[in-house]
Amino acid sequence: MASYATQKDGIFPSVCSLDCPDTCGLLVHKQDGKIVKITGDPAHPVTQGVICNKVRNMPARLYDPKRLKYPLKRVGTKGEGKFERITWDEAIATIAEKWKELIAQHGAESIMPYSFYGNMGILNVEGMDRRFFNRLGASQLERTICNSAGAAGYMYTMGGSYGTDPEETIDTKLFIFWGCNAVSTNMHQVTLAEKARKNGAKVVVIDVHKNQTGRWADWFIPILPGTDTALALGLMHILFAEELVDETFLAEYTVGYEELREHVKQYNPAAVSAITGVSVDDIYELARMYGRTSPSFIRIGNGPQHHDNGGMFVRTIACLPALTGQWHVRGGGAIKGNSGYASVNFQALQRPDLLKEKTRSISMNQIGEALTELDPPLYSLFVYNSNPLVVAPNGNKVREGFAREDLFTVVHDLFLTETARYADIVLPATSSYENLDLFTSYWHYFVHLHLPVIERYGESKSNVEVFRLLAEAMGFTEQAFKDTEEEMIRQMLDHPANPYLDGITYEALLERHFIKIDRSKKPKFPGKLPTPSGKIELYSKRMEKKGLPPLPTYEPIKEDEKYPLLFVSAPNHNFLNSTFSNNARHVAMEKTPRLHIHTDEARKRGIEDGAKIRVYNDRGECVLTASVGENVLPGVAVSQGLWADEPGTKQLVNALTPSRLSDMGRGATFFSTRVEVEKL
Repeated sequence: MASYATQKDGIFPSVCSLDCPDTCGLLVHKQDGKIVKITGDPAHPVTQGVICNKVRNMPARLYDPKRLKYPLKRVGTKGEGKFERITWDEAIATIAEKWKELIAQHGAESIMPYSFYGNMGILNVEGMDRRFFNRLGASQLERTICNSAGAAGYMYTMGGSYGTDPEETIDTKLFIFWGCNAVSTNMHQVTLAEKARKNGAKVVVIDVHKNQTGRWADWFIPILPGTDTALALGLMHILFAEELVDETFLAEYTVGYEELREHVKQYNPAAVSAITGVSVDDIYELARMYGRTSPSFIRIGNGPQHHDNGGMFVRTIACLPALTGQWHVRGGGAIKGNSGYASVNFQALQRPDLLKEKTRSISMNQIGEALTELDPPLYSLFVYNSNPLVVAPNGNKVREGFAREDLFTVVHDLFLTETARYADIVLPATSSYENLDLFTSYWHYFVHLHLPVIERYGESKSNVEVFRLLAEAMGFTEQAFKDTEEEMIRQMLDHPANPYLDGITYEALLERHFIKIDRSKKPKFPGKLPTPSGKIELYSKRMEKKGLPPLPTYEPIKEDEKYPLLFVSAPNHNFLNSTFSNNARHVAMEKTPRLHIHTDEARKRGIEDGAKIRVYNDRGECVLTASVGENVLPGVAVSQGLWADEPGTKQLVNALTPSRLSDMGRGATFFSTRVEVEKL
């Protein structure tokens, strides 16, 4: 296997594995075999030498003394965190023996994986593991906690995950960052916008919280959580009424624009203002700015899709560039995601043919209910690339489920996470810097090959290795479990159905490290889309057949109004979900978990800035520090970051969030939450 790991000193190419749109090209600086510094690769056209604080401080995480070095077996009660060291042979044999016993007693569906994208390397997030659990016949996990609602909504309008090339946005004249704290979560879109700004571009940010991106904007528009669809429909009302739409583009490249024109008449600015909290004057100004400025570009954020109506939000926003014809203007259009361009051969990688009979499917958003209410029950979980006791909604129910003594739990991770404390077996995981893997971005157009740059930490193993060992222990003899990492990468790149991958081979990536997909052979976007009509579907017959509104339609969130404050648990600047929340350096940079609340709401409750406050609803409670001011609207409360749930603290914000599923895509509804707060 090609590798830089054995070279003690030097500077080596790498790629960031965090679940972030930027997928940065990196340079790793090594001394005596250890990483001493990580910088951005100046030769990478998107990264251009600039990386975030998270990754600059990555060596502190890689060599954290708390990092797991060898397998562990639980010797205390669940959650107590008492373990003893065992060998890999003992760990694998214990798991295989227990699973064979469970299969004999309860069937393979009593076992389920729980994973997400803690490591974005394709092999180590959805490769050998998928092959293994397909062959085992385990219950299938619906991995829908992040972007599935928005992906479904965007697909109904645009047919798939296709959008503007971000590199072209240096020519944009109007940026709308909608529900996207890009300064903290998509920094290179900010650097591109800054270049455009020097040529006169304006930046508008629409969000529930005046976060770092809101403070950076030329114009920040605060909005009530879950009402973004109504604002977009109000903009459409004005665009049609004032003839700011591109009739030629609509006629050639869309279906349903006449129906939409009539439909949005009901969303007049006064009605929309009452729903959203955005003033009538601001709605008019934004609509006219968008209708009269070209190129205009919308960066569709992840945040608003985490509502009950999240799929419809993205479906609606995706219609806006079509109304003004921005898809045919360099620097115009939108990005929700761009993963469709570099989609690899997942059939060859994941081998769904190994699953002999269809098995039940369980939403990761409802893991608490699955572990406490499902019949027949789950009796074993294998958790990797995720930390459900912090990231999953309805956190108290999740903890109740993981505390079951009859639930055999295995966790494969770099640290003894909150979830690992409830495990029976804990396995030490490699970092991405120790693995051979392939990376694509869900924002830019580059494909990266990553060669290992450091030796294995302790006795850690990659996901690919662990599932290969488990396959052997379970007696699986198929060639699929003997394939090397290199062979699996070649298999996923061999994908004639995706012409955008033409010329991107293992050999080419070995030589160049990263390659941009080639769109030159296809019709100019959006010439022929993978929608039923081949066009942008402003009216969707597919949605109609599924009982969904065929035209973009605002529906309010479903949370009971028993509690007065709309609560949004947004990301912070120095963590990525729960990653880094247990690392001292990153915690020191972020300081303390806060709740942003409007001055008027604080005054009503006798809460002063900096006070400790209890945040609660029927699902649970947490204790945060009040940040009082004008950064949110009255009636809104916003926290930032998923903080480690340390013993003796109550800072688990997901103790408050619902496990309802979104309107489409069966996504999470974290942000459709209501709470009350009181001073401690």
